Amino acid sequence: MRYIRLIAVLLLFACGDRSFNETSDELTRLEIVGSNAFWYYTDLDAATDFYTKTLGLKLAADYGFAKILQVAGTSYLTLVDGTMGMHTPEEPKTVALALVTDQLDEWWEYLTQQGVEVRNAYNPTENSAHDGFVAYDPEGYYLEFERFNPHPENERFIPMLERAETVPAQSIGSKVPSGLGFKATILWLYYRDLPDMENFWGDEIGLGMVADQGWAKIYGASSTGFIGLVDETRGMHSYTEQKAVTISLWTTQLAEWFEHLRGGSLEMRSESIEEGNPRYRAFVGYDPEGYYVEFDTFLPHEDNEELLRLINRQS
Repeated sequence: MRYIRLIAVLLLFACGDRSFNETSDELTRLEIVGSNAFWYYTDLDAATDFYTKTLGLKLAADYGFAKILQVAGTSYLTLVDGTMGMHTPEEPKTVALALVTDQLDEWWEYLTQQGVEVRNAYNPTENSAHDGFVAYDPEGYYLEFERFNPHPENERFIPMLERAETVPAQSIGSKVPSGLGFKATILWLYYRDLPDMENFWGDEIGLGMVADQGWAKIYGASSTGFIGLVDETRGMHSYTEQKAVTISLWTTQLAEWFEHLRGGSLEMRSESIEEGNPRYRAFVGYDPEGYYVEFDTFLPHEDNEELLRLINRQS
C-alpha cells in the first residue's frame, strides 16, 4: 500500500513489494490497490471471447456494458461497450498493453497456432534487456507479450517481477494450455514531452521509476501494474489528441487522492467525486497530454463480489 507516514514507507520499501516515490520535499504515499485500463469496442462480445477464451483471462466483474478482467495479481483490463463509455472505438488507439511473462516461447507457439494476427514477430536477441512480440486484439489494440531479462537496465525491475506470481488462465472454456499466464502488465502511453510527463507521474501522482530505457520509462503503480511513458517519436504510436483509452487506478483512499490532485496538473473532469453508482465511486481527470485518468473505489455489491475478493486477497 501507499502511506503518508515515512516509517511505513521505509518498512514497505525494505519489504520490497510496493512501488514508491520520493520528492525533494517529502515522501507522499497514497494507496493504490489495483491498476486498470478501459478499452472501447464495437463488438464487446467478440472482444470478451478473445480475452477470456483465447487469452484465458478471468472475468472478475460483469457490468453488462463493461467486463473487468484480471490479467495478473493487481493488474486488470476493462472492456467497454463503445456506445456507452467516455471514448468511442473510432478514436485512435494510442496505447499498448504489455503482458509480462516468463513463458514467452510457449505463448508465441500457442498464439501462432490460434492464428492471432501479429504486428511484430518473436525474434529473441542475445543479451537483450527484454524480448517479445506484438499482437493485435480483435479491434486493433496492441498487445505486447514481453519478457524482461537479467540486464543492468532491469536491476530494479527484475526483483519485483520475481516476487510476482504467474496468474494462469482461469476462464471457463479457455483454450490456453495449462499453466500459461502472466505476471504483470505495463500500460504504454505515448507522449510529446517525456520529461514533463515524468514530472507528472513521478512527482504529482507519486509513482516510482523502476526501469529507464532512455526513450521509455517504467513506473510502478500497483504491485504488478506498471505505467510506461514512451517518447512518441520512437514508440509504436505517435501522439494523438484523442485516445481510445482511460487509465484507471484503484484505491480505498478516494477522497484523499481527490484532495491531493485537485489544483495540480491533472485537470479535473468534474468538481466532485462521482457518487451516483451503487457499484463504485470515482473521479476522472486529464493528464497534461490528454489521457483520461480515473481513480476508483469499489463498493460492496453483488456484481463486485468476486472483484473485491481478488482485490482483498492482494492487499
